Amino acid sequence: MGNAVHDKDSQLSYLKNRLNMFLEVIDSMDPESTDVDDVDRLIQMLDDLELKHNQFKKDWKE
Repeated sequence: MGNAVHDKDSQLSYLKNRLNMFLEVIDSMDPESTDVDDVDRLIQMLDDLELKHNQFKKDWKE
């Protein structure tokens, strides 16, 4: 996923893939052994996803 994505379809695909990764991480977590660092990592993943969405949204307006 290191390549830049410029067209809207590729950007949407990127966002969907990242969201699916996030969901897979959540599904793989054991609630009994999840700690604060795990939750912080999830929050960071969401923050990164939001950042990308905002970057792509600016492209879509142009």
